[in-house]
Amino acid sequence: MAGHSHWANISAKKGVIDKKRGKLFGKLARLIIVAAKRGGDPAANLALRYAIDRAKKSSMPADTIEKAIKKGTGELGSESYDEVLYEGYGPGGVAVLCEILTDNRNRTAGEVRRLFEHQGGNLGSTGCVAWMFERRGIFQIVKKSVDEDRLFEVALEAGATDVLPEGDYFEVHCPPEAYQAVTAALEAAKIATESAEFRRVPANTVELDGDSAKTMLKLLDALEDHEDIQSVTANFSMSEALMAELAGE
Repeated sequence: MAGHSHWANISAKKGVIDKKRGKLFGKLARLIIVAAKRGGDPAANLALRYAIDRAKKSSMPADTIEKAIKKGTGELGSESYDEVLYEGYGPGGVAVLCEILTDNRNRTAGEVRRLFEHQGGNLGSTGCVAWMFERRGIFQIVKKSVDEDRLFEVALEAGATDVLPEGDYFEVHCPPEAYQAVTAALEAAKIATESAEFRRVPANTVELDGDSAKTMLKLLDALEDHEDIQSVTANFSMSEALMAELAGE
């Protein structure tokens, strides 16, 4: 069965990410600004190091990264964003989490609520679905670029909990506290990562088909397109054949 991360990979192949690159850079800049408020040295600030790594993997220009750091430290004025977790339900009772960075909570809440309602879902109360998810560090490695047995050995010795096949990729999962150790081990072994991020992983999933599946993917795309939403996680699953069919529409 395929789920949210599989749809993200399909979206990337379709070129959706490239079309939204300007908006993506804006989101990454916010992430860097918020992290840099805790200190502008990535060697001493894990959150900033993680934000810079994400930006570099997305081909964000170095001068744009540096500008965002200076905004966070106050060297180039000051921008302030609140970190908020919005929770809700999509079609079929799918649990949805949205990680937000916003400079106006009321505006963002109204806009996100409308996105949910337009696609047959609803924004819920604090704590309604967050308990269904576990936060993990997740690394994606292209299958063709690495020997599976070697990847298992390197990752698990560094503190990873699992290595899972996901389409054309292997996904290495680890607890948040092992993220830096796994990062260092993969780099030392010269195993290139396609992406490296913290993600919330559902304990169980809701299987979708037909119109519910189609509507859920539309809701995902709409939420991920919103400038204040850093990431979206949902606990749905559907067959790979259905996901491929919907991707072709």
